Amino acid sequence: MQNLWFVTNPSSGSATREKCDAIEAVFEERGLKLVGRTGFPDEALPDGEALDRVGADTVVLFAGDGTINAALCKLADWEGGFLILPGGTMNLLARALHESLDPHEIIHAAHENDRRLAMPYIEAGPHRAFVGLIIGPAAQWFRAREAVRQRRFLALFRALRHAWGRTFGKGVRVSGTVRLRRRYQAVLVKPDPQGLDVAGIDARDWRSIAALGWNWVTGEWVNADAVTHALSRHLVIEGRRPVLALFDGEPERLEPGTRIVGGMSAERFIATRKEAA
Repeated sequence: MQNLWFVTNPSSGSATREKCDAIEAVFEERGLKLVGRTGFPDEALPDGEALDRVGADTVVLFAGDGTINAALCKLADWEGGFLILPGGTMNLLARALHESLDPHEIIHAAHENDRRLAMPYIEAGPHRAFVGLIIGPAAQWFRAREAVRQRRFLALFRALRHAWGRTFGKGVRVSGTVRLRRRYQAVLVKPDPQGLDVAGIDARDWRSIAALGWNWVTGEWVNADAVTHALSRHLVIEGRRPVLALFDGEPERLEPGTRIVGGMSAERFIATRKEAA
């Protein structure tokens, strides 16, 4: 970890310009060379060739889980390392890799001990999730979450009404190596080294719907109550219509028959948490 490309997203939580400047000062303090920077999404993420041309060996990501996901997917075949700094709302990947959530402390610790780990992920066609995948009608609540972030209160009202109606709908069905017999308002999938950690959420009364929606709006969707929970080697989307899915919070449409599997990355994630090994 010596030549760094710095990727930030000023709109994803706490990655303000002042904090980015402070992080770059830590790079300079440690004698690390900044060979490039990207302010996503206003600027395009670099590809592997661009990183190799300037001799970058590490991409530092100070952003939310969605921006981090976009960079990891684009650089899936690049052989350099990734240093994940908490710059979003939930910062789940950063929490898994680091003891501290102070970006300055993480940089100091990573420079002293450049230990790299492989991380599990979920894959469905061209899409990957390193934090979690949400499938089904309740994924519609992401629009309300974005309206809250942007302080667009009229859009928030419309998004809440739309999500409320969709969540009371028929639900989504998936099949796999575990039995998931019902239609669910949401199927939550988390990556696991042994496959897929699956939870089916069945919220049919208004209190459950309200609690589920609040978890989406506040970003705490991983705390939603699950009625079915199991490990599965794969999942398949059932039905006749495409379903909405959130990959690390970013929306995509999955066609019926889409196969969802787990995988492991190469050892490219810099970790400072001892038990992360």
